[in-house]
Amino acid sequence: MSMKGKLAHVEVTDTGRVRDHNEDAIGAIHDIGLWVVADGMGGYNAGEVASGIAVKTILDLVREACQREDRGEVEAAIGYMRQTIVLRDAVLRANKIINQTAKSQPQCEGMGTTLVACLFYDNRLSIAHVGDSRLYRMRANHFEQITMDHSLLQELVDRGFYSEEEAQRATNRNYVTRALGVESNVEVEIQEVDVEKGDYYLLCSDGLPDMVEDEDIHLTISTFDNNIDTIAEQLVRLTNDNGGRDNVSVILVRVKEAFPAGSGLLYKLRHLFG
Repeated sequence: MSMKGKLAHVEVTDTGRVRDHNEDAIGAIHDIGLWVVADGMGGYNAGEVASGIAVKTILDLVREACQREDRGEVEAAIGYMRQTIVLRDAVLRANKIINQTAKSQPQCEGMGTTLVACLFYDNRLSIAHVGDSRLYRMRANHFEQITMDHSLLQELVDRGFYSEEEAQRATNRNYVTRALGVESNVEVEIQEVDVEKGDYYLLCSDGLPDMVEDEDIHLTISTFDNNIDTIAEQLVRLTNDNGGRDNVSVILVRVKEAFPAGSGLLYKLRHLFG
């Protein structure tokens, strides 16, 4: 199913004010509703190798799966589940390739990447994430973080040692507890959420929330509503004006129209009882 005309989108990545090169990687296949942000780390320029492998692998594998022969109405009824599995498996494959590359090439030893990816299908969204790259949603002017960081700081928040407000100001927020490529296996966190017309979905590397508080991200989206290019430009500008200590990547997607997968009997039954 083509997503053409259903989603407005913008993708921006920037080196920032301190780093001398960009280890973030972003990618998209607009027609199938796929977006990916990866934030690489480790070794001399190896972070950008890891993030680049992650993005390319996920784009290639998900594109291949979505270009297969039309599966008919029965598959349309269960297609969303298959899309979620395809996204998860693509991330797992990326982990293996990064890990094998790090082991076989000395200059890449220790490299890894955080990642957030999303795939729109049938008025729903599959989300896969590892580490502290994030996905936010704004719906009816309510702004919330959908993914929860795989980080030491988030664990301390979960255990009650920090409040969410204190975590926003903490200096140890970049110690991730999970990343692609560091081990031969990784646990990929998967979520499935309903999508509504008018929703905004923001994918970003940690360079954005490290420099810009959530309420200011929310204010920026609300202020420049319906002008997503300006929103993305302003978010990058805010990041750099506040110090720009890291690379920053921003992908913003606005849902313009509903995108149901089908209209047959099985589709209707699925939505009646799902």
